[in-house]
Amino acid sequence: MTAPADTSPLEARVGHYYQMDGTYLVGREKLREYARAVQDYHPAHWDVAAAAELGYSDVIAPLTFTSAPGMQCNRRMFEEIVVGYDTYLQTEEVFEQHRPIVAGDELVIDVELTSVRRTAGRDFITVTNTFTDADGERVHTLHTTVVGVTGEDIDAGVKAAVQKAMMHDMNILDIPGSDGAYEKEVRPAGEIRISQGGLTRTPGTPSFDAVNVGDELTVHHTRLSRGDLVNYAGVAGDANPIHWDEEIAKLAGLPDVIAHGMLTMGLGAGFHSTWSGDPGAVTRFAVRLSQPAVVSAKEGADIEFSGKIKSLDPETRSGVVLVGAKSGGRKIFGLATMGVRFR
Repeated sequence: MTAPADTSPLEARVGHYYQMDGTYLVGREKLREYARAVQDYHPAHWDVAAAAELGYSDVIAPLTFTSAPGMQCNRRMFEEIVVGYDTYLQTEEVFEQHRPIVAGDELVIDVELTSVRRTAGRDFITVTNTFTDADGERVHTLHTTVVGVTGEDIDAGVKAAVQKAMMHDMNILDIPGSDGAYEKEVRPAGEIRISQGGLTRTPGTPSFDAVNVGDELTVHHTRLSRGDLVNYAGVAGDANPIHWDEEIAKLAGLPDVIAHGMLTMGLGAGFHSTWSGDPGAVTRFAVRLSQPAVVSAKEGADIEFSGKIKSLDPETRSGVVLVGAKSGGRKIFGLATMGVRFR
C-alpha cells in the first residue's frame, strides 16, 4: 500500500532509540561555566553553601543545562536516523525537571525519536533525551522539536561558506546520513522510575499564600554581545556560524547574526529563578520560539523579560508562570510557560 502523500516516511522510524556510550559525569566547574554563559548568577549554581541552604547536596545545574550534553548525544540521531534533510531549525523546547541535577551526578542519557508530524509541507521532528542517575531514577526529560530543511531552501553560497567556517569535527549541512540498511532499535522493556526528589523537598520559593493569579514579575533587561554568543557556542557545543559570522547569517537570509534560541531560553530560566528564589522548584519549562534575537556587532542586543502568574493549584501548591521575551520590539518567545512549586 502506498503511503498518503502528506505522510512522512520518517513516521515509521518514530520510537527509534539508543543510549549514549558510557555515562556523563556532571562537573561543578562545568555547571558554573554554563551558568556564566547564560548569565545566571543564582547562588545555587555557584556556591555549595548557598545550594545547601536550599537543601541540595552540591551546586545545581541551570534548568537548560541538559541541552548541552543532549546536543552531543543527538548527533547520531540526525546523522543516521533522521535523514533526508540538509539542516534543521529549532522551533520548540520542553524541559521537565523531575529533580535538579547536581554536581557529582553520573547520568545515563537516552535518545529517542518520539514524534514526526507533517504540517504545511514541512516535517516537525521531536527527539527526546532522558537523563537517569546512578540510582536508576529519571531526573530530567528534554524534548527538542526541529523543522527539517532541505537543500531547496538553502542557498548554495551558504553551504560553501559554512563548510569553510565550521570547526573541524562538526558538520551541520550536507549531513551524510546512513549508508547501511536501516534497522529500527526500540527502548528495552522495563520499569521507568521517575525521581520524586523535586516534589519532596520544601522549595525556597515564595509562600503559595502570598502569590495570586495575575501577579507580574519585575521586568528585566539583559544585554547580549557577540562575545556572549561565541562563548555560549563553545560552552554548549552549538557550532552554527549564523550565531557569530555576519556574512554567513546574511547569506542564510537573516538580517544579521542571531542569538541561539537555547541561549535565550537559558536567560529566561535565570530571569524566573531570580524572582522565585529557587531554580530547583521549576518542574517544567516549555518554550515555542517565534523570532530570533538579532545581535549586531556594534550595539549587541537588549532582551526584555517579563512574566505573570497564569494559574495556581492549591492542591499541589504550584502554579504556571508565563514568561515573555522581546528584542528589538519583537516577541522572541511565541509562548513560554514555567511550572513552579511554591512553599
